[in-house]
Amino acid sequence: MRLSELLSKAPANEEAQVERFLNARLAWGKHKTIEVGKVAINFKCKKCNDVRTFMSGDKLSCLGVGDRVVSIDACLKCPVCKAAIEAWFLVVSRDELDGPAPTVRLERYVDNRRGMASRVGVGAGDFDDLLERAQLAYEAQLGAGSMVYLRKIFEAITKQVADIAGIPTTRTNGSRKPFRDLLKEVDEQHHIIPPAFSSDGYKLFSELSEVVHGDSSEEVALQKYDPCRRLVIGIIRNVASDQEMKRAIDKLGWNLNRLNAPSSGAMAP
Repeated sequence: MRLSELLSKAPANEEAQVERFLNARLAWGKHKTIEVGKVAINFKCKKCNDVRTFMSGDKLSCLGVGDRVVSIDACLKCPVCKAAIEAWFLVVSRDELDGPAPTVRLERYVDNRRGMASRVGVGAGDFDDLLERAQLAYEAQLGAGSMVYLRKIFEAITKQVADIAGIPTTRTNGSRKPFRDLLKEVDEQHHIIPPAFSSDGYKLFSELSEVVHGDSSEEVALQKYDPCRRLVIGIIRNVASDQEMKRAIDKLGWNLNRLNAPSSGAMAP
């Protein structure tokens, strides 16, 4: 794998063994131009009003910031209207960076879209905005903040499914039903929790709640962010695949074609 392929997976913090991209140790504060292939990341181009694969040039700017850490800058352009954004990647290596096949991890990713583009969501209406806010909070190392958005989505979609399915959200005395009880009823009828989380979906919600209410540290919240985000996205997609609900969901403004499409990493036009 070339380094550009790993960078193209941003904002995912992937780790992989890549081809050599430095011929010698890059000292702290020293720049070097590297040729590792073109970085390609999908964005919603605001000028084109469509999803495009923004691409870098053949050469990227690499800055040494530690014995096993480099900072990489790239300018990405829309292939149609040429709108440009900037991207920054912090790459950490398990071993020597100038080795023949170093194992590296994308530690941090930041983009400056300057109003030219937005990140591609999952097609779930207003939930896309909340998912992006959660991701941006996570990238800024705000663990509790990122979890607040995920919990908001989790609760809102469960309540929407309950309303569509005619499941009461209140008790007989008019008080609001505890969310855990409502989630259990909704899941029993419509199986919204993905199979991979079927044994711990409720536990993950409890962890979301603990973080939101200040019962966990920022470090713990950051560690739990990825599985909680995958759970939330899995629930959104499961709800969209429920044939009974497709008509009702369409009224909510969700893009069902995108929701049901597999995450293949295919390049946009």
